[in-house]
Amino acid sequence: MARIIVVTSGKGGVGKTTTSAAIAMGLAKKGHKTAVIDFDVGLRNLDLIMGCERRVVYDFVNVINGEASLSQALIRDKNCNLLYILPASQTRDKDALSLEGVGRVLDELSKDFKYIVCDSPAGIEKGANLALYFADDAFVVTNPEISSVRDSDRMLGILSSKSRRAENGEEPIKEYLLLTRYEPSRVKSGEMLGLDDVQEILSLHLLGIIPESKTVLTASNAGSPVILNDKSEAGQAYADVVARYLGEKRPHRFIDGKKGFFSKLFGRKS
Repeated sequence: MARIIVVTSGKGGVGKTTTSAAIAMGLAKKGHKTAVIDFDVGLRNLDLIMGCERRVVYDFVNVINGEASLSQALIRDKNCNLLYILPASQTRDKDALSLEGVGRVLDELSKDFKYIVCDSPAGIEKGANLALYFADDAFVVTNPEISSVRDSDRMLGILSSKSRRAENGEEPIKEYLLLTRYEPSRVKSGEMLGLDDVQEILSLHLLGIIPESKTVLTASNAGSPVILNDKSEAGQAYADVVARYLGEKRPHRFIDGKKGFFSKLFGRKS
């Protein structure tokens, strides 16, 4: 059976789709057959970041509605033959997704894939709830600013109460923190929350810190997951995240200046 990963946050614009693309690519490059699904029905950005937007013929909703088979809708990635993309629909709304339909697609994928990465829309609406409902693991993506962290804290409550695992009294979803758009110099100056600040609020297992980097935008515009750019700090950071998730021990990088706004405000000492 596949391991289902949801990439989630409470706030938009924190880098969920960038993270979903990078994680899925990283897992596939490690030799694991991986599918990544865009749950953001009506917007559909994952195919752009994966560089396969011109190859979309059928989408997630077509499969749920029985208008296409899963094999017709899945797009094999051009950089890695172990990675497949299931795009969202741009012409439907989020009500096109159903619990039964999503479950059926995930069950079918689970027969053939090792990992399924679910790129969740922001917030707590239907698409986000369906993305997390079937999850085994959750990558909670947050920026080092208070509204993003607060909204992520709200998502933790939903993860612990509205998932299939919670309903069935099973082992809880494993929750991991990804801190994105991190700038140590701004942390040191007190303009940005530091890692200690974020951990004080969320208390999650840290999977990785992704530094602010222009290469993220460049990679997205080029339709290439940033993890493929192993010369960039962001690409290296995502590679570290994948390695840690798979059980490798790697030191955290790009973490200087971990004390931030709260430390400055309350005069905390290390």
